[in-house]
Amino acid sequence: MKKGLLQIYIGDGKGKTTAAVGQVIRALGHNMRVFWLSFFKDPKKWGHGEIKMLKSMGVDTRNFVCQHPWFKKRIKKTSARKQCSDVPEFILGLFKKNYDLIVLDEVNDAISADFIDEKEILSVLEQKPESVEIIFTGRNAPSALTKKAGLVTEMKMIKHPYGKGIKARRGIEY
Repeated sequence: MKKGLLQIYIGDGKGKTTAAVGQVIRALGHNMRVFWLSFFKDPKKWGHGEIKMLKSMGVDTRNFVCQHPWFKKRIKKTSARKQCSDVPEFILGLFKKNYDLIVLDEVNDAISADFIDEKEILSVLEQKPESVEIIFTGRNAPSALTKKAGLVTEMKMIKHPYGKGIKARRGIEY
């Protein structure tokens, strides 16, 4: 790829991770090297189907399992920051491994919750090789990131099963 961009998928609607998975499948179809970095999605606890399938397709993955700021009890920011402290350095290491596409699933939420420093992420993006495409997902993205992005798509919730008390369903929401 000649010019890699930053893509950001935001919003309160369903589909941010799903859109990123679709982009990964498209990249794999063109023999691109892909890395998937998840936040707040512990495959041992939730069994997220996308992680299992991505691995089976040859995608390298890693999970930074921080307590999600909107689920369960809130944890101290200092603890969450510690769990996410090596994320910027980890991403810089990925740049040296010749990936064509790097997905940071739910990273916007980690930044918005101040678990990862926005300025550090912006600094990391300044060091991104020109040919690398990066996708950030999560409900909210800081304006500095959306300004830097080449593509921003907002998923807007019109209607969702949660509104009727239907909990997350295996194979559909996770």
